[in-house]
Amino acid sequence: MFRRKNVKKEIDEGYPHSFDIETFHQEILSLVSNSEDLVVRTISIDDVRIAVVYFDDLINTAYMQDSLIKPLEELSGEIDYHSIHNSIHIAKITVTNQINDVVNNLVNGTAYVFKENDTYGILADVADKGTRGLEKAETESLVFGPKIAFTESITKNLNLIRSNINDPKLCVETFTIGKRTKKKVQMIYIKDIAEEENVNNFRQRITDLEIDSIIDSTVLAQMIEDNSFTFFPQLMTSELPDRCTLSLLHGKICLLVDRSPTAIIGPSTFINFFESTEDIYMRWNMGTFLRLIRFIAIFFSILLTPAYVAVLTYHYEVIPSALLISLGQSRSNVPFPPVFEALLFEFIIELLREAGARLPTKVGQTMGIVGGIVIGQASVQAGFTSNILIIIISISALGSFTAPSYTIGTAVRIIRFPIIIMAGLYGGVGIMFCFCFILLHLLKVTTLGRPYLSPIYPFRFADFKYSLFRLPYQYLVKRPVTNHPVDQGRIPEKKAKQKKDVDQ
Repeated sequence: MFRRKNVKKEIDEGYPHSFDIETFHQEILSLVSNSEDLVVRTISIDDVRIAVVYFDDLINTAYMQDSLIKPLEELSGEIDYHSIHNSIHIAKITVTNQINDVVNNLVNGTAYVFKENDTYGILADVADKGTRGLEKAETESLVFGPKIAFTESITKNLNLIRSNINDPKLCVETFTIGKRTKKKVQMIYIKDIAEEENVNNFRQRITDLEIDSIIDSTVLAQMIEDNSFTFFPQLMTSELPDRCTLSLLHGKICLLVDRSPTAIIGPSTFINFFESTEDIYMRWNMGTFLRLIRFIAIFFSILLTPAYVAVLTYHYEVIPSALLISLGQSRSNVPFPPVFEALLFEFIIELLREAGARLPTKVGQTMGIVGGIVIGQASVQAGFTSNILIIIISISALGSFTAPSYTIGTAVRIIRFPIIIMAGLYGGVGIMFCFCFILLHLLKVTTLGRPYLSPIYPFRFADFKYSLFRLPYQYLVKRPVTNHPVDQGRIPEKKAKQKKDVDQ
């Protein structure tokens, strides 16, 4: 038997609806556009009639039959909303008499129960959530660490986070967003770690939203971020509960959206998008090596193809003589200038990537590999491009795929196109202009009002061990300063480096 709350505290104030079953049926039909899947079931007990109202397609039929209908059919004695409230074997029930509350809950899979001519009715949650089971992450695959990923159920997602952080200081605030499609949004943070200003910024941006619906957490992230016109994401989205756990322990805040399998994490800096939770599970030197590999790969991905265009167009003198002969022979039959050649094949790479992502998994992988080989080989033999450009573009594409975050990898691929154009027009000067422009832009971008390039700008050397590289755990005694945590200590500094055997 479930524990019952005080019924009087659950009663809503407001204009009550009609408790005549036929009249109520007409009232509710007018508010739901005469939907044919609305069911009003009547249970007769002696001279008493009890109405159960629900949408047939939204409820769990077996659960409602066992936990709601059977207990109602077994009622005896004096029947009112108190006895109905105490007989229902469902955990989430509330008392109301307002027609708007009834409609808003019915469309979310709740059943409404009332005795004819009584003063209040009962809302019982019997929704069929229709969510998939817990599975492996698809977009953030790992070799080490937990493989479990979020699902479309906000309850399951919160349960995964709470199972990782069983701290009574873990706070959950719930909001409802959307005028037409009401979505539940939960803000999660650790009270004595997360900075109050970051919490207030998130809370204000969520409550200030006025929109008809929120489809997914990625849409919500775009609506509450600082700058909507930049290519660079300012809030991280992740399907991994352990990434959310680490972020919360570092002083960040997470948002969960109902029916969305990804969480929003903020504030998120530019460097955070190149970090993987796998770096934490590996030894510190391996994790540092992999992070440096990613940063170098992204640097090559952005500048390698523009450098090829600039060198062949304006700066032949920087090419070694041995390579210059090979390069001249490779480009002798190519009819296009380097800038057009590079743009064409960058575009082809993007076509292959997009087609591979949209096709079924096995077909997409085969098409991407075979298509890349066939197009590359045929283009070289037909004289459309040189062998060296195929190699350079392949390295650039691989570099962009090393980023753990899909959004930052896409941003890198997009900004490569204007840099190639500037390299074709102005050579090395054009590349430096674009590089300086991007750097100035990143210095100006903020995430929840915090610097996006932190800890590089403003310079915080203490946070480098959490971003650009990793140190052994005994040196990670404090949380990242970038997040402005209230409780800065992670490990007692005096005991961090102590290692004693049993006999000591």
